[in-house]
Amino acid sequence: MQRLESLDGLRGILAAYVLLGHMAPFAPLPAWLQDAVSHGGAAVDLFFTLSGLVIAQSLSRTGGRAAPFLIARVTRIFPVFLVAFAVAVAVAPLPCGFGFMPWIAPGSSVRDICVSAWPAAWLVEIGAHLTMTHGLFPASVLPDAWVSFLGAAWSLSAEWQFYLVALLAARRRAGLCRVLLALAVAGTAWRLAGPEAWQFSRAFLPNKAQFFALGAASAAVVEREEGAWRRYGLVFAATMGVCATLGTTGKMLPPLAWTLFLAAHAAPATARMVATVFASRPTRYLGAISYCLYLVNEPIQKIAGPAVGWLAGGDGLRFTMLWLPVAAGVPFAVAAWLHVCLETPAIRWGRKIARRFAADGTEAIVQRRWRGV
Repeated sequence: MQRLESLDGLRGILAAYVLLGHMAPFAPLPAWLQDAVSHGGAAVDLFFTLSGLVIAQSLSRTGGRAAPFLIARVTRIFPVFLVAFAVAVAVAPLPCGFGFMPWIAPGSSVRDICVSAWPAAWLVEIGAHLTMTHGLFPASVLPDAWVSFLGAAWSLSAEWQFYLVALLAARRRAGLCRVLLALAVAGTAWRLAGPEAWQFSRAFLPNKAQFFALGAASAAVVEREEGAWRRYGLVFAATMGVCATLGTTGKMLPPLAWTLFLAAHAAPATARMVATVFASRPTRYLGAISYCLYLVNEPIQKIAGPAVGWLAGGDGLRFTMLWLPVAAGVPFAVAAWLHVCLETPAIRWGRKIARRFAADGTEAIVQRRWRGV
């Protein structure tokens, strides 16, 4: 089974971009620089597309069977999440130190990133996060539950909804793409016509299903199946149509960027250049620690913000000089440590158990059946 060696590098670059987007609003940086790193939502959309590809290939390896697939996913996702979430819950009531940062206006986006309060329904929301169901609640039931405590974890709820849908539709990849696109159309219809109080967040799968569908359709392209680009083109057109309903042309950039990435990797004239950028040793290492980096940066920055603000004494330049290396360097160091001490051993253990469930003589038959289109 072929795999894009550049995937790890792309994942790492996206995680680093999200980190920059979380740390930049704390500092009095130029507006153009703030704008350049303010598109974290688009980066997460690309994460979802990448996940669609990875999960489609994972289901091929496990023959579409639930036990080995879920074991591998649980041991991949939960160990690091539980550590990051525990820290996020512990620091939730702590002040963000905005009193030391007079340049932060009342309406600044950083006040959405760093919140100093426990949710009213905190026990229910903790339970929702631990079961990855926090993206399933509409605004009238648990407002803002999808970003409470650990904001970055909203994407994990959408991921787990995708995993379950992928298992239910695991007979064929084409079937999975159709189910996901149907969910995306239904989500679009509800967003446009449903009552505001019962709208769902970005963590609700139907609001992001088109990106997972595009990634799942990419698996056939990566594996160079006959007619793969034609089938991918149909899913791409449907994805662009759904994104067009979101109101701005910028919402269509993630599927365009992903398609250019695939095409550049497939073309001999540009494949070497893509590999130089995305498959280099530094970017691949960044990709290896990307999941840890994605989860730990917010709670670490919440702890560091007041301390750096106090040391800076309200001086914006001094704060920026201290904040940029601390807000980037400490999360990188913690992510590297978690990757070695927790993430890698858990993944190995999960793969070992998953292989035991997958090791029977029917696997190849089931795998071929699932991969058919």
